[in-house]
Amino acid sequence: MKASSILASMLAAVTMTLAVTASAQTTIRVGGTPTSAPFTYLDTKTNQIDGLMVDIAKAVAQKAGLQLQFEPMAFSALIGSLTTSRIDLISAGMFITDVRKQVVDFSQPVFSFGEGLIANKKDNTAYTSFADMKGKRIGVAIGTATVELVNKANEQYKFAEVKLYDTTVEMLSDLNNGRIDLMALDYPISVLAEKSGNYPNIKVVRTYKPAKVGDVGLATRKGDTVLMNKVNTAITQMKADGSLDAILKKWGI
Repeated sequence: MKASSILASMLAAVTMTLAVTASAQTTIRVGGTPTSAPFTYLDTKTNQIDGLMVDIAKAVAQKAGLQLQFEPMAFSALIGSLTTSRIDLISAGMFITDVRKQVVDFSQPVFSFGEGLIANKKDNTAYTSFADMKGKRIGVAIGTATVELVNKANEQYKFAEVKLYDTTVEMLSDLNNGRIDLMALDYPISVLAEKSGNYPNIKVVRTYKPAKVGDVGLATRKGDTVLMNKVNTAITQMKADGSLDAILKKWGI
């Protein structure tokens, strides 16, 4: 083989290696929960993770030149999976809180909401706050910001029980079957659960006023400024061109 041919082959190999490496660098693993519609959920028709935060992550990736690989997991496992590098980004209905900011970095907010309250249909109490729930059995999902609110309220108002759940589905099932009296859950998820018809004995308590309204953002590992800068730049562009509003409208937020 001529020297020029050998050199050409070497250059081609190097180019291919660099292309593979570049491709690997632009693929990020995104954590989301398969049971938190409308934020993230498993679409049984396609067997793929779908939802509001999935659409936001995809739009961010498109603007940032990234490829996504979604990793479904329990909400309580998201931050641990991020800090141990099992995933690179969290895109879920996760509030930006001071406690969480100690271990992960958050993007600028993408939208805001408060907790909702769900009761049994036969319960006609016009709940307005945690003060009205003394003596009740209350469910809340592990790892959510609502846990802190409920536990703090329990110290003051003395609930009969605060029951912790790994998944929203388990909690809704227990409420539907009378094993708990109330459940505190993200308001958008509460409304969707009521509309689904899968839990005929539940209802959203419209008289309830959320104890706290929080901002939702995407999260990266602490100090991953390269990825965070890409995410924030993309979100800024989405806010400016209306694409973020379009996604929120699509999901009724």
